[in-house]
Amino acid sequence: MSLTPEPVVVRHPYRWVVLALAWAAFTMTAVDRSTWGPASVAVGEHLGVSLAGLGAFATGYYVGYVLSNAAGGVLTDWLGPRVVVGCSLFLAGGFMILFGETDSVATGIAFQAGVGVFAGCDYSAGVKLISQWFPPAHRGFAMGVFMTATSLGTVIANAVVPSLIAASGWRASYHVFGAVSMAVAVVCLVLLRGAGGAHVASAPRKVPDLRPLARNRDLWLLGLAGFGALWGTYGFITWSNALMIKGGHLTPVQAGAVVAIFGVTAVAAKPFMGVVSDLFGGRRKVPAVIVLAAFVVTLLVFGTRDSLSGFLWVAPFLGVAAYVYSPLMIALIPELAGVRLAGSAAGATNAFWQLGSTVVPVVLGAVFQATQSFFWAFATLAAGPLLGMILLLGVREHRAGDRVPAVTAIAG
Repeated sequence: MSLTPEPVVVRHPYRWVVLALAWAAFTMTAVDRSTWGPASVAVGEHLGVSLAGLGAFATGYYVGYVLSNAAGGVLTDWLGPRVVVGCSLFLAGGFMILFGETDSVATGIAFQAGVGVFAGCDYSAGVKLISQWFPPAHRGFAMGVFMTATSLGTVIANAVVPSLIAASGWRASYHVFGAVSMAVAVVCLVLLRGAGGAHVASAPRKVPDLRPLARNRDLWLLGLAGFGALWGTYGFITWSNALMIKGGHLTPVQAGAVVAIFGVTAVAAKPFMGVVSDLFGGRRKVPAVIVLAAFVVTLLVFGTRDSLSGFLWVAPFLGVAAYVYSPLMIALIPELAGVRLAGSAAGATNAFWQLGSTVVPVVLGAVFQATQSFFWAFATLAAGPLLGMILLLGVREHRAGDRVPAVTAIAG
């Protein structure tokens, strides 16, 4: 636990504008990331890549994403979240457009890594903004709204990309979403403000001291628990379309519909879970452990389905379990690390979390190639949240109210 006092945050109406802009930026990076799932088979056929080889593209993205999460958190605390959100999203959109032009496997993997490098910064910047503008007692709801971006990105990509591919080819989806990402980035650069107005802007900027984070046992456990949780979530996002097409004999449009339903349920469930945790005194750990246990069960059940109707019945429950742990775990970060290092702590923990996203595409492709078993692919996914649940039990949760406050008003 950080010894830095928790600032008292004055609730200003502009916080809703900040939350909306942070959410919009995070939604676009989630759309950019999720585009690969429904587009992967078409890209693989165009470039002559095997099913197992498709995992290399997703891994390329997540390698860049992990690196930028670690660096992006420090940049957020150093340069401020407005600059980080706007510039990183603009460049991520540019690499999306470049990927839509590729005809080479090596170049395509490099462009995917480029998207990941710049898409990984806005998460920590968003967490920092919410930590600055929302008091601890209301962060569960704000984090829940913010984290709807990841599931909504999955919904948008799976609802739009299959139709775009059918009408105009796979390149169109990367061109369209890349351009929209760049437009949202410009809006964020113009309208976003950090906490404190001119007071914060005039303060000297310096590289944050990260030593308290390195000594924080609970942050280490939270980072490792998130590794397992995101192993399951992004392993599903990356591979579920291809597995249902190849292993479940669904059409691309049917598989996209299943994953869209998977994402839709989480859009409503995340803010609800955040509100529930706020109402029960800001406790996050125990609900997160329960959700991860449900995630393990629903992944195993999904792996036993063999028809469109079976997938459709399980998808809503799987969508809730695969996503609602995230606002709970993320709301723990500023409570364990303090607001002043919230960006660095968010980036560092998410770098650990995203290592699961980096490794799982290749591992899952190898498992399915070796076993040709739909169930064993999903059992491999379920191992991640099981590990995360066990590790999360070791985190010592602290109430925000246990801190000694140091008043830091937020100016309009």
